[in-house]
Order: sequence, then C-alpha cells, then structure tokens
Amino acid sequence: MSGSEFSLTTFAANGKLLQIEYALNRVAEGRPALGIKAKNGVVLATEKKVTSPLVDETTLRKIENLSDSVGMVYAGMPPDYRVLLSRGRKQAQQYFTTYREHQPVSQLVREQAAVMQEFTQSGGVRPFGISLMIAGYDDSGPQLFQVDPSGSYFAWKASAIGKNHVNAKSFLEKRYNEDMELEDAIHTAILTLKEGFEEAITAENIEIGVVGEDRKFRVLTPAEVQDYLGEVE
Repeated sequence: MSGSEFSLTTFAANGKLLQIEYALNRVAEGRPALGIKAKNGVVLATEKKVTSPLVDETTLRKIENLSDSVGMVYAGMPPDYRVLLSRGRKQAQQYFTTYREHQPVSQLVREQAAVMQEFTQSGGVRPFGISLMIAGYDDSGPQLFQVDPSGSYFAWKASAIGKNHVNAKSFLEKRYNEDMELEDAIHTAILTLKEGFEEAITAENIEIGVVGEDRKFRVLTPAEVQDYLGEVE
C-alpha cells in the first residue's frame, strides 16, 4: 500500500489526494441534504434521524444559522460540522461588529471554504468529512452555495449532498424552474427527500430551513413542516 494512501499532503500517481477522496466517500454516506434557490428565497432540507428512540430529538439539529440572514446544512460527520459552524458564526459576528452590517453570503462561503482548503495541505490534520449547503439572502438576492471537503465551492440553483445525492440531483433537474416561488421550492424539497426515503416521511424525521425577502433565515417548526407535508400528499 503506497504512502499516498495515508498522507494528506502527498499526491497519488494518478494526481489525486486520496484522503480527500475518502472524505467525499464519508459525505456520500451521510444523511441526505439539499438546497433549492427560488425567485424570492432559498430553502434547505435534510433527513434527520435519531440513532435510538432514547435520544432527545430536540437536541439534534442539522440546519443552523451562521448569521441572521445565512444558514447551512451538512452531510457527513456531525463533530466536523460543529467546528465549521462555530468558526463561521465567529467570522460573521466579527464582520458585523466592524461594519455594522451583515456579511455578504459569498464572503461567508469563501471563509468557510478557505478553512476547509487549509486542512487539505497541512501536516498532522485530516480533511473535514463533510460537505456544506449554505443559503442566504443579501443585496445580490437569494444565493445557494455548496462547499466540499477539498475547499472548492460553487453557486447552485439546486443541489443535493449525502446519500443518494445523484438520484436527488436528477430529480431536481426535472423539477427545477427558475421562476418557482419559495413555497414551490419547499414542496419540491420535500418531494425530493421523499424519493430517497426508506420509511414514512414525517415532521420529526426531516428538517427545513428557509430565507426569504425579509432576509431572516429560520428553521421551520415541526408544525409548519407538517402543514407542508399535508400539502404535498
């Protein structure tokens, strides 16, 4: 077995950094998550399953605020997510303290991607085992970005990460419409998650976050999610 198999800073003969490939494999095994950019906002949605009926599900959150107007969701390793969430919130708060306005979405994304990239070329560390979907609303309108373990990031109209992400993207390609409203995007997000669900979809095993023209990112309550589930059934 070659040294490049274990070394983060050594390229394999085929030009790949294998530890990043393995990180992407970890992401592909994570709970599905997706994002859809509508004409007047962005929606994030994810599958949220507890590992045991004894776990207090109210303490499990996959969609979180980075700032008042920006939120993100992940697929992959929860502990890695907490590190990036903490760093991102600190960066957003520092920007607000300095300029007295919310940090543009693209800048927040770039900061998160820079941290992830740094962990691909430093000795004694490993890549983050997560991909992120980051949604926000600023002067440039609604925005959706995906950040991968390599530190690469792109703006998307709609995308999916985690388990069955290939099928989810195919479903989104057929359903996506640039003129869709935020309400339609929420319905599409639920239908996309439903395609890969192995059991009944409920307000307890999915999580949805939205940001609209009011520029306030928030996670929907279970009651609100239940209402939307009733509308798509």
